[in-house]
Amino acid sequence: MSKPSVWVSLAVGLVLGFVGGRVSRPADAAAGSVEARGTPSAAAKAPSARQRPPIAPTVYKVPLDGSLAAGPEDALVTLVEFSDYQCPFCSRAHGTVKQLQQKYGKKLRVVMKHHPLGNHPRARPAALAALAAGEQGKFWEMHDVLFANARALEDGDLERYARELGLDLERWKKDLGDPRLAERIRKDESLAMQVGATGTPAFFVNGRFISGAQPLEVFTGVVDEELGKAEALVKGGVRPAEVYARVIEKGVDRPPSQPSPQQELPVQKVEVGNAPARGPANAPVTLVAFSDFECPFCARAVPTLKALEEEYKGKLRVAFKHQPLPNHPHAKLAAAASLAAHEQGKFWEFHDVMFANQRQLDRASLEGYAKQLGLNEARFKAALDSGKFDAQVTADSSEGARIGASATPTFFINGRAVVGAMPIDHFRRVIDDELKKAGVAAR
Repeated sequence: MSKPSVWVSLAVGLVLGFVGGRVSRPADAAAGSVEARGTPSAAAKAPSARQRPPIAPTVYKVPLDGSLAAGPEDALVTLVEFSDYQCPFCSRAHGTVKQLQQKYGKKLRVVMKHHPLGNHPRARPAALAALAAGEQGKFWEMHDVLFANARALEDGDLERYARELGLDLERWKKDLGDPRLAERIRKDESLAMQVGATGTPAFFVNGRFISGAQPLEVFTGVVDEELGKAEALVKGGVRPAEVYARVIEKGVDRPPSQPSPQQELPVQKVEVGNAPARGPANAPVTLVAFSDFECPFCARAVPTLKALEEEYKGKLRVAFKHQPLPNHPHAKLAAAASLAAHEQGKFWEFHDVMFANQRQLDRASLEGYAKQLGLNEARFKAALDSGKFDAQVTADSSEGARIGASATPTFFINGRAVVGAMPIDHFRRVIDDELKKAGVAAR
């Protein structure tokens, strides 16, 4: 692909995809933030240039802060990756990163930052395993092994990989509990949320954001552009080792403020009722999510909500209601299963497991998750057999349709609609506004 054609395709994507992907409206299903009733799932659609997220010219200030890097310090292009070892899309993108390293050689430096998502229970232990291996100079070897075995990340698996890599096992196990490594992950997560990398994988190529496991040509188009800019800087007297710092020094710290919609959707009266909820009942702000366990965009929003719950602890209550879409054959059963788990006090644990395993939501898999979480299996199966929660799922779905939650995910923050897996700052603005109305300090 020639550089002019890359510029044209990116410009078209910018107009057709980027703006649409950040505006709160049901039409965003095509832009990759929501899934609407009656639309094919994203996985079922053939990818096209118009569906690919565009690469905006905005440069983000993404500090390296001692993160592990592969490639020379004087590489002209630095690719910072925020990733999760249990994320299937991250595994797919890992192959693309390998191709980029082979293509660009010493001109490319790859920096790994950890963003284990809340719905992937083995992602954090895997990240610690990689960092502990790094204490013995084997981070990248462990990194490759973990991505090659994304479905085998239990403690025994991690120890086996450490042994196979020839690590000192006793030292490795001791380092797993080192608070320095846990703090490094926490800092990476905080940075990811700050710069808008709420999902994984997320990449910053000399500060320019690429979201998701995009095709190789999307990356090469941006790398080639940035390489040209970097070479011009070097010709102008900038030392190669200083290029990255020079490129990002005037970058932004967080996503630019999103324009407000011309007209916000009417405020709705949304009662929590008997929906699963966490957070104080008297919290000044209540967020009610209408979601679908088989919807990939709903899964993308999970870490955003968890970050908000932590950030606004004591001030935010989060409730979950069901909106299983008809094009998701297992969504209704999954919704009932979550309520059967709720009956035994394990709704949120079951919620996390299902979002982490969206492709395995058949009856046998659901029963397996119930066993894994220590539920009373007979009681769980009886609840599903009787259909005792079908009426609640139907009631949630009907309520959602009545108040405008026809796409998933849709959220109501004190009745104000937020449609789609929007950036965290979008939620913050609405929450802060509601706290201000209640006379409560935001943070």
